[in-house]
Amino acid sequence: MQLAQLKSNKPATEVEGREFLSFRLGAEEYGIEILKVQEIRGWENPTAIANTPAFIKGVINLRGIIVPIIDLRLKFRLGEAKYDSLTVVIILSVAKRVMGIVVDAVSDVITLAPQQISAAPEFGAALDTRFITGLGTVGERMLILADIERLMTSADMQLVDATRNS
Repeated sequence: MQLAQLKSNKPATEVEGREFLSFRLGAEEYGIEILKVQEIRGWENPTAIANTPAFIKGVINLRGIIVPIIDLRLKFRLGEAKYDSLTVVIILSVAKRVMGIVVDAVSDVITLAPQQISAAPEFGAALDTRFITGLGTVGERMLILADIERLMTSADMQLVDATRNS
């Protein structure tokens, strides 16, 4: 699916707020900044790499670029994933690297005005919220807005060398 098909038809000057690509993981809906998204692809079995964390499914060759594929359901401990023709991989450009995230489904591109975005709730030490920038509301829908760059460059992801990221 081409990203251009999902983007708003309005010129940038008419759009107030920030654009997010919304996607589903289990029962929850998430949003990531559209500017981090390079393309959206269907599932293809990646080549497994030995001694990587379980949430790193392997790598694919994307037009000559080796792209690590991360399953966010496994990373967020949302249960085991089933991979089929409906599984989607979002290809991201983050921290000068290309990487893919596996999600259950991509919904649409949503523009959120500042008043539609609430700060992430404080849960104390019980829940790690450092990768959540806020909660977005559109009618009855609530999106968990993920800081995908912070998540993908975090030390526990082991995807970006800390010395390269500075």
